[in-house]
Amino acid sequence: MLNGKTIAFLVAPEGIEQIELTEPWQAVRQAGGTPRLISTRAGEVQAFNHLDRADRFPVDAVVDEVSADDFDGLVLPGGVANPDLLRTVPGAVRFTKAFFEAGKPVAAICHAPWTLVEADVVGGRTVTSWPSLQTDLRNAGATWADREVVVCDAGPNTLITSRKPDDLKAFCEAALDAFSG
Repeated sequence: MLNGKTIAFLVAPEGIEQIELTEPWQAVRQAGGTPRLISTRAGEVQAFNHLDRADRFPVDAVVDEVSADDFDGLVLPGGVANPDLLRTVPGAVRFTKAFFEAGKPVAAICHAPWTLVEADVVGGRTVTSWPSLQTDLRNAGATWADREVVVCDAGPNTLITSRKPDDLKAFCEAALDAFSG
């Protein structure tokens, strides 16, 4: 279905909700795509199962060494600390925004839309997220909906958002559909 397409997974060095990284990663791989782990530092990133340390994952490239042109889509996993750290790194924010400017699909789950707020790309769109982000998203000009997955084609690209790990099946299906288009 993805037939060799390369999908970037942008994460901070720590604080990633592990299942929100690994489940979409496996979905991309099983669909014939190539997932690549992009971070703000080289080496490994530390994932978490909620507040408990989980596995470490090797970084494929540092965000300042790649371009949205190198990829067919972007996944932003959640975890509270992950997007909170990403939104403070100008290169990560630029990289995220570049996918919107290029009209490429972006999928963000749980707390990940914080990075989208910082990139100023949610205005005029309908999105979902972990409930505590709804005020931030509304203040950034988005319409927030409490649904397991929201696919929004209102801007230059398709934006897929989901609320939490329980929504991963719908999130992965919608993301794969957008990435294959």
